[in-house]
Amino acid sequence: MAADMLSKAMENQLIQTAKIMEEQLDAEMEKLDKMDEDDMDRLKERRLEALKKAQQQKQEWLSKGHGEYREIPSERDFFQEVKESKNVVCHFYKDSTFRCKILDKHLAVLSKKHIETKFLKLNVEKAPFLCERLRIKAIPTLALVKDGKTKDYVVGFTDLGNNDDFTTETLEWRLGCGDIITYSGNVMEPPYESQKKYGANFTKLDKKTIRGKKYDSDSDDD
Repeated sequence: MAADMLSKAMENQLIQTAKIMEEQLDAEMEKLDKMDEDDMDRLKERRLEALKKAQQQKQEWLSKGHGEYREIPSERDFFQEVKESKNVVCHFYKDSTFRCKILDKHLAVLSKKHIETKFLKLNVEKAPFLCERLRIKAIPTLALVKDGKTKDYVVGFTDLGNNDDFTTETLEWRLGCGDIITYSGNVMEPPYESQKKYGANFTKLDKKTIRGKKYDSDSDDD
């Protein structure tokens, strides 16, 4: 009996949801029907303008080195790079550290997918002053830099399931938690496949908690 009542309630909820969606669609269709030719022309102009601005923004990002995963030669270059871009992910690595090569693979993919963010790598042996200033002690470390300030770190693979074969989607989720990329998923939960595979190895991250960490630095002052 209880199961029948639950089934009926779910059915009614689905019907109500479908009705609301239908009403919204009807309203949009009615709005379009009432548009005259001038209204349609203005709508097209606004969309074309939005597309034009998006394309201009993309070209600006590309001109600043977004869209690829690049190595910078020195710590002085780091300061210039973060001044130019709002969002920067910098991988502090060592050639002798195997896990750095794992990160390289994933970062190369994400740099092409998220051109709104600049992806860099820097050899720690060439950046002793910067590593001390940013308190980088473990390798690999990703520094997430927003508006010239280091706001978050991904240290080792602890936040990635504590396993070397984490997916690119898992790293993408973690960067989304740090608000350094435009992430379309749910930052409160790691990707489902990663949770299923690694289970308790994942620590759920609160986006507000991450933003509140005491990670701020003076990295915008050369």
